[in-house]
Amino acid sequence: MNVFRLCGDVSHLVAIIILFMKIWRSKSCAGISGKSQMLFALVFTARYLDLFTSFISLYNTIMKVVFLSLAYATVYLIYIRFRSSYDSDNDSFRVEFLLVPVAGLSFLENYAFTPLEILWTFSIYLESVAILPQLFMITKTGEAESITTHYLFFLGLYRALYLANWVYRYNTEGFFDQIAVVSGVVQTIFYCDFFYLYVTRVLRGNAKMSLPMPV
Repeated sequence: MNVFRLCGDVSHLVAIIILFMKIWRSKSCAGISGKSQMLFALVFTARYLDLFTSFISLYNTIMKVVFLSLAYATVYLIYIRFRSSYDSDNDSFRVEFLLVPVAGLSFLENYAFTPLEILWTFSIYLESVAILPQLFMITKTGEAESITTHYLFFLGLYRALYLANWVYRYNTEGFFDQIAVVSGVVQTIFYCDFFYLYVTRVLRGNAKMSLPMPV
């Protein structure tokens, strides 16, 4: 554990809490992609199956349980509790275009051909693209509430901090996880345009972030 990893975990947790509280307090999931949240829940499920097979630390176990609980609680709020406010028309990204290639790649590129290792690899690949339905939805509608953009900002910050964590570990421990690093870089790239818009629009006091409407 180092400061980059710890701050990355905190940023990740803050992002998830921001989204959950936004939905709970407003009693609305307008502007939120249920498909992205389903993919993130799948990511955590596939990655944290080792909860039943190994114990790393109390911190590790607590964080895994919290992430899983919040992920499925968010999905529950979107698809059941506040389903009437869910904008399914604009949440139209075809997730099979993500799941099929990611599943295939997980079988082809992994560190060990075992069920848990393949599922862990699947979760890493899927996490790198799970935000795409949300970004697609924002692009399609042309705007996003500031609370939603705060959620995306902290998610992007989490990925950037994890990249710093990998650089630190490589320099201090000689550790390099090619699958995690490459997937993390890909995911961070998806946030680059969003970061620019966040800084230039949301942080200047706009209640909503307006985007160019797709042609």
